[in-house]
Amino acid sequence: MADQSLPLLLVVGGVVLMVMEALAPGAHFVVIGVALLVAGLLGLLFPPLATPIALAVSVLVVGGVALWVYRRFDIYKGTDEGRTEGSAGLRGKSGYVVERVTTRSGRVKLESGGGFSSRYAARTTSGEIEEGREIIVTDPGGGNVLTVEPAGPADGKDDIDRELERERRS
Repeated sequence: MADQSLPLLLVVGGVVLMVMEALAPGAHFVVIGVALLVAGLLGLLFPPLATPIALAVSVLVVGGVALWVYRRFDIYKGTDEGRTEGSAGLRGKSGYVVERVTTRSGRVKLESGGGFSSRYAARTTSGEIEEGREIIVTDPGGGNVLTVEPAGPADGKDDIDRELERERRS
């Protein structure tokens, strides 16, 4: 049983990290948690793999695969991911709506947001913003849920275009 202590420790560590991720989503403990858990289980199920070097290689390989899957399939659909520049840096960023934004729900993708993905949960203070519409962040709200507003008028024209149109009609 002494040769099984390291794999068991990896399993426990992996489970603890994944529970931490469940309690604080977006912290990205899940990638290393999965790597530790799988490497530990491999060591427990296949005793020849219970050596420190084999377990280290297993953690690296499984961690790389888990990270690839995490990024490739956008697991969290944009919950304050990756590189952080501070939530205040999100104010004024532009993007577009990927899931209709209301006062209670919605998702946006920022043009130059930080992280593995730049998708965020979003709310608006007035009405609804339809999918595909351009937005601007008015309040980063700590980075977890952004407050956004439409970037321009609904008709896609600015004040100058409207004035020119009025002059043409008169």
